[in-house]
Amino acid sequence: MARSTWTLVRRTIPFVAPHRKPLLLVTGLALVLATFSAVEPLLMKHLFDELAARAGLRMLLTAMGGLLALELARAGLTAWLGTVSWDVRIAVEYALRERMIEKLNLLPVSYHQQETVGGTMNKVNQSIAGFITAFGDMAFNLLPTLLYLTLSVIAMLRLDWRLSLLVVVFTPLPALVGARAAKEQTQRERRLLQRWTSLYSRLNEVLTGIVTVKGFAMERAEQQRFLHGVQEGNAIVRRGVRRDNLTGMLRGLPGTLSRISALALGGWLVMQGEITVGTLVAFLGYIGGLFGPVQSLTTLYQTIQKASVSLETIFDLLDADDSVQDVPEAADAPPLTGAVRFEGVTFGYQPERPVLDGFTLDVRPGETIALVGPSGSGKTTITQLLQRFYHPQGGRILVDGLDVQRMTQTSLRRQIGTVFQDPHLFNDTVRENIAYGSPDASEEDVVAAAKAANAHDFIMALPEGYDTVVRERGSRLSGGQRQRIAIARALLKRPPILVLDEATSALDAESERLIQDGLEVLLKGRTAFVIAHRLSTVVDADRIVVVRDGRVAEVGSHAELLAAGGYYASLVRTQSEGMLGQGAEAAPLRAA
Repeated sequence: MARSTWTLVRRTIPFVAPHRKPLLLVTGLALVLATFSAVEPLLMKHLFDELAARAGLRMLLTAMGGLLALELARAGLTAWLGTVSWDVRIAVEYALRERMIEKLNLLPVSYHQQETVGGTMNKVNQSIAGFITAFGDMAFNLLPTLLYLTLSVIAMLRLDWRLSLLVVVFTPLPALVGARAAKEQTQRERRLLQRWTSLYSRLNEVLTGIVTVKGFAMERAEQQRFLHGVQEGNAIVRRGVRRDNLTGMLRGLPGTLSRISALALGGWLVMQGEITVGTLVAFLGYIGGLFGPVQSLTTLYQTIQKASVSLETIFDLLDADDSVQDVPEAADAPPLTGAVRFEGVTFGYQPERPVLDGFTLDVRPGETIALVGPSGSGKTTITQLLQRFYHPQGGRILVDGLDVQRMTQTSLRRQIGTVFQDPHLFNDTVRENIAYGSPDASEEDVVAAAKAANAHDFIMALPEGYDTVVRERGSRLSGGQRQRIAIARALLKRPPILVLDEATSALDAESERLIQDGLEVLLKGRTAFVIAHRLSTVVDADRIVVVRDGRVAEVGSHAELLAAGGYYASLVRTQSEGMLGQGAEAAPLRAA
């Protein structure tokens, strides 16, 4: 969404304001350097005038000494300016990255489900780079350039008004050319950002799903898709380069014409004895230095216009709606016992299509609830609402009698442990993955959790034991091993409430047996919501809740529901073919 450039620029002030002292120092140094640059042609005038008057060696040495001192001072200040200015750039960039990463972490799950990881990262990096470039040009160049132009114009007018008027005729032309090109450059920048964001979103998906890509022999097709996208982006760049080079030539032409014209007029005035050679040399020096700052101002305008695209991206992210943000009166949750109540909860990812419709359920502390029902009935949604990944559109959820929307998200989620069918492990050591969420845990605590989850033996068999890096998403481990580490992670957290989302459905019988032992330890004394695909977990649950059409259809123990002869009983008969009565614990309840 296009917004006023200057409105966007003003919104960056909070990121810059904390660094105003070093910024003022940089500006002061740049102003001193601009003054030195404006004085240098006058020194050159004095030197050439003295030479024309056949001044002695002493005068020549004095003038050369002055020039040398000026250049040394300018070199030293330039080096200092470069160091301090980069300190400011880095500090502002860090503040901006900190705010954007904070926002990304705070945004609800729904935002991240709509945006691709690769696209989000490309937007963050590209937009920050574009803003920092514009910030550096504006903060460090604007005032010094204006000061230099002011001093140069005053000096030229004092030297000779005729040459000054000649130069002034050419001076605005680069700015006019640059202003005309700025709109196209802004549009081009916006197209490029969209192109690269789309391209790297796809690349991230391909690399994340490389096993699928290879399994279907689509490597060549994905390569061609990526390279075609690069070619389209490069075509935009090439067209832009041609336009920019033409614009650059047109912007530089007035400077060249101005120097030639000034040399012609000034040479004639020298021959007429109306100005000195030193005056002409000074004028040529000012012209050479004058069009550079004018070009800088033009470039600055273009940079700001292009940076508006970056700022739009930055503030689109920072302004993104956090639909589950904590209410102002939210307080940290006290230590919870795990009593959970759903009161008439209604929710739909699209409000007009509810997934849950008046869902009501009371869960006692320490009770294990198995959620069973057809796909799309709302089982996972129930647990996501409990964790405040979404807000109910109707009804409320209470934990220990407290509305979860009155609790801060962080304090609530710290007391809920989750184990998913495909647990996410980070490209870090086994130890760090187990301790994730419990960073203060001791080595003894980590090992104890691993032993309770039946993970210690296979961990010790790894090349570096607990220091083994499991690679991205735990690709170095089998599915059962990843699951046992996830159980150990949940055990170490010691949460009063657990969510097991199909935690054993994709495992072989041996892996499931080992994990079931770990789950028994994990469930003991905790309130648990189990989304079950394995009949053994359903059998062992304190109560089985059948969810259909967003409501509770049946509730009871396994035996009670079988005796009732309803939907659950039909699932057991159809899917397990009566094996439950024979004690087959691993039979799958696929519709669950």
